[in-house]
Amino acid sequence: MTKIGIILGSTRPGRRGQAVAEWVAKVGAEQVPGAVFEVLDLADFNLPILDEPQPPAFGKYSKEHTQKWAEAIDGFDGFVFVTPEYNRSVPGVLKNALDFVYNEWNNKAAGFVGYGLQGGARAIEHLRLILSELKVATVRSQVGLSLFGDFTITNPTEPGEFTPGAHQAQTLTTMLEETVSWAQALKPLREGA
Repeated sequence: MTKIGIILGSTRPGRRGQAVAEWVAKVGAEQVPGAVFEVLDLADFNLPILDEPQPPAFGKYSKEHTQKWAEAIDGFDGFVFVTPEYNRSVPGVLKNALDFVYNEWNNKAAGFVGYGLQGGARAIEHLRLILSELKVATVRSQVGLSLFGDFTITNPTEPGEFTPGAHQAQTLTTMLEETVSWAQALKPLREGA
């Protein structure tokens, strides 16, 4: 079975990402055979600002929290990043988590589900650049969720109800299928590493 980690890229109280990540996992389980999907919530790892004395590429992790994160990332064949867009980029907590480890990301595939005023498009573009440096192959298809079209928001200080448009499930399924296919295609590289 191909294992895909769904990385919930925000830890902010009242975040919308939890409902989105659960939707990704549900659609994946229902529509994409041959793969298992598991949500990795950055809030569960409680990573501080990068505090390892050696560069991550050396793989000499001295902190228990880093070792726990490295083990989690190493256990997956690919990833789906669920990210909001903060100030035209990714949340700091997500960038920090990406920077903590290196080899554990290599030769894996990734897809994206962004959300925000512009569907998280700029956050996704930044993630593509970051992940290329970590040797992660990113698929072309992506899901962009609009705060106005895919969420019912009655109070701007609350996350509102996640109500994705009908077309979003098909876009998500396509992206998940591509991510799983690429993760499977990259398996010989991971095994040879």
